[in-house]
Amino acid sequence: MRLCHTLRGRHQQRRSNLTPFRTQLAVRHLRNGGILAYPTEAVYGLGCDPLNAEAVQRLLALKQRPYNKGLILIAASIKQLEPFIQPIKAGLRKRLQASWPGPTTWVVPAQNWVPGWLTGHTHELAVRVTAHPGCIALCKAFGSPLISTSANPRASVPAKTAHKTRGYFPHADLQFLPGSIGDLQHPTHIIHARSGRSLR
Repeated sequence: MRLCHTLRGRHQQRRSNLTPFRTQLAVRHLRNGGILAYPTEAVYGLGCDPLNAEAVQRLLALKQRPYNKGLILIAASIKQLEPFIQPIKAGLRKRLQASWPGPTTWVVPAQNWVPGWLTGHTHELAVRVTAHPGCIALCKAFGSPLISTSANPRASVPAKTAHKTRGYFPHADLQFLPGSIGDLQHPTHIIHARSGRSLR
């Protein structure tokens, strides 16, 4: 956990170079069903409105990602995630809050209404309160969590730059958010909340 706090501190020291104008353009793109490419803690990510079925289908098709694998939601705060997840017991909430904001994703029970394209073949949802300043600004401006999945086709190495992302998806209608990825060398850690198992 000490390493997690160290990484979290590094991310918090970074500043977002997003202007309000660029942020609002990104939010408009998302609300219109668009897919956004943006820097995250470790890699470039692809995201969209998690409740827009058509946008999610296009995102999955771009990545050649199976529908039943589910997707990660990132948020600016745990409050943004609460409508999507079952109430969290005090002990688990402390564990989550100890790692957030930061590069740890937790798999927790989802609310019954959450669509299957987010939960996959389970009734659980992968969620993270991000420490990346650009992602925080984006989620705050959008007013909701966003899908965050690595910017690469299935079985390819995740992109770490906008240039690499465009190379993977040369014909896709992507809007790019400016900024730099964080300090992580590998994709974020994923933990199953109920069992404590490390999934990545």
